[in-house]
Amino acid sequence: MGARQIVLGGGGLLLILVVFWSAVWPYVVGGVLLSGLAAAGWWLWRADRRVRARDRRWRQEESVKAGRRALADVDAMTGTEFEELVAALCRRDGCTEVRRVGGSHDNGADVLGRLPDGRTMVIQCKRYAPSSTIASRELRDLLGAKVHFQADVAVFVTTTRFSRPSERFAVEHGILAVHRDHLGLWNNGTSLLSLSRVNGRGQGDARHRTRWKQAYGK
Repeated sequence: MGARQIVLGGGGLLLILVVFWSAVWPYVVGGVLLSGLAAAGWWLWRADRRVRARDRRWRQEESVKAGRRALADVDAMTGTEFEELVAALCRRDGCTEVRRVGGSHDNGADVLGRLPDGRTMVIQCKRYAPSSTIASRELRDLLGAKVHFQADVAVFVTTTRFSRPSERFAVEHGILAVHRDHLGLWNNGTSLLSLSRVNGRGQGDARHRTRWKQAYGK
């Protein structure tokens, strides 16, 4: 099609619009408005995608930063900050309805929520000095909290280690005992459910315990 034909065709279309303007103007205006709305909707959609992408990147970066947090930083936290960290790690792993309930009247629970598979959980958090040891009585308190909250799973998270009797108690009663070494793994990306497969293990042999005493003084 030549340039002359295009010009003639365009001129003919313009002439028709002028002649029949009173009949076609609502359609022309409607078409322009629809095009404008479509363009605005497309722009808003693109803007929303950009905002969501930036938010995802920010959340991923924050998750990486949290995962790289050294246990020395965790040792410097307050008890409340440690509970918030544990709750954040649960959310990272896909747990739902996670909330911190620690306080003077917490009924033995610091964090409540649901595992990704839907089971309810109750968590007790103890930010003790690494030289301390978790005694069996503290695990018994957690069992009471499990009954009180009618939870399916009980988890004990600490910045130190469990005594041998308390470790056995945890395994015998189905408590997931997350000691300092496992907390380090969890903090650096290992999922909570993965730790359940090594429950009751990982506190090391005699040489590991010797290094522990040299590092932490007990």
